[in-house]
Amino acid sequence: MALPLPSSLSPSKVSAFKNCALAFRFSAIDRLPEPPSEPAMKGTTVHRALELLLADAPDQRTPDRGAAHLQTALDEMRSTPEWEELAPEESTAERFAADTATMLERYFAIEDPRRIEPVGLELMLESEIGGVTVRGIIDRLERDPDGSLVVTDYKTGRTPMQTQEQSRLGGVHFYAFLCNEHFGEIPSRIQLMYLGSEPQIISTTPTEQSVRGLRTRVGAIWSAVERACEHDDFRPKRSALCKWCSYQQFCPAFGGDPAEARALSLQLQAQGPQLDLDIPPLHADNPELQPDGR
Repeated sequence: MALPLPSSLSPSKVSAFKNCALAFRFSAIDRLPEPPSEPAMKGTTVHRALELLLADAPDQRTPDRGAAHLQTALDEMRSTPEWEELAPEESTAERFAADTATMLERYFAIEDPRRIEPVGLELMLESEIGGVTVRGIIDRLERDPDGSLVVTDYKTGRTPMQTQEQSRLGGVHFYAFLCNEHFGEIPSRIQLMYLGSEPQIISTTPTEQSVRGLRTRVGAIWSAVERACEHDDFRPKRSALCKWCSYQQFCPAFGGDPAEARALSLQLQAQGPQLDLDIPPLHADNPELQPDGR
């Protein structure tokens, strides 16, 4: 029986499909809920604090102001269903706050936010490639002193090894494509700002050729998704990522049955519509293997 197509593609969904087609199905098509991830929640908290900080006037973007915004972000996180489900003990909650504060300190160590001229913060952009909607959330879009666009993507996981850098930068060409579609220009630079234990900035310069390449790759992946949906043929791919996958109970590689996942999906859909949130599978963002928990 054919499966419904996902409503859109994003950098995280493309990465998930390439990592494991079956995990992609469970997340993007069956849309099965996953347990909350502490690393992902830390990432969300730090992203929120930086969003609030960069919305301030330049001369107000101080470390003290950042700490105040972090407290706001922590208060917001503690009011979410994810926090309630995680139900951290007091010591865990204290460590959570301390870890996010350390990430914020690292941010100030590698960048002076007073020099940033934001065009957009947590900016959702979408367009179409070959009949499929592609979308991405840009953490920060700004103008360089020379007036060119720069995309910044915050990462709160472990900094990748040098051999992994190009693969980490692969998804950012989505942002170059979306900027070109919406603003009529390709960013002069796209940078990944790592705030983990080894803070640093990794950047790339997108080109017209890389944007064309993105179109080709997304078209090919979408065709593969269409074929997989038409034939209900999403196969598992064993890798180190399996260790963090929350779908093992439905995966045939671990003795599970994907039909049970589909039954659960239909049951959840019958309870009410689900929002199309761009949330990648938990294992796809494990901080030990991937750049971020976001």
